[in-house]
Amino acid sequence: MPYGRRFYNKHRNYILFNKNMIISGIFAFIVGTFFTQIYAQHEKNNFLNSIVTLSVEYAVYIPLFGFLYYLDNKEKYIDQSGKKNYAIIKNDILKLFAIFSISEIVFSVSKVSIHFQLMQISFEPYLASMIASLSAWFIFLVIINLGAKIVKLFKSSNS
Repeated sequence: MPYGRRFYNKHRNYILFNKNMIISGIFAFIVGTFFTQIYAQHEKNNFLNSIVTLSVEYAVYIPLFGFLYYLDNKEKYIDQSGKKNYAIIKNDILKLFAIFSISEIVFSVSKVSIHFQLMQISFEPYLASMIASLSAWFIFLVIINLGAKIVKLFKSSNS
């Protein structure tokens, strides 16, 4: 078996998990970038702009991530009889809630702080939003992947 295939098989769950976060994040990033620029034309409060933009990004990110995560993992939630195994679903939801809670707090504080500071030094709103999002995303991805390992989100995985 080629190395690439072995690597994918070994780390499949984490690859799909990160893929879903990145796809959801890209959509939230695009919406947030446009929103912050439009909002800045109507509201001059930079802190309020940062908070409202973050809220809009979450409104895009969270439902999209949930949908993509379910699509990639729905087979593990079905038992041999073909019925949903609610114990596994509940266990995964609790683990996801735990790792997202911590990671999202770090992301939110980082994003708002960086966004606000950049707008304070006269960066264009769209540019401040983009830089803040990318910086906060890097921090978030490191923390959430560590959290997934700690709570053993993919305990059946060999990774």
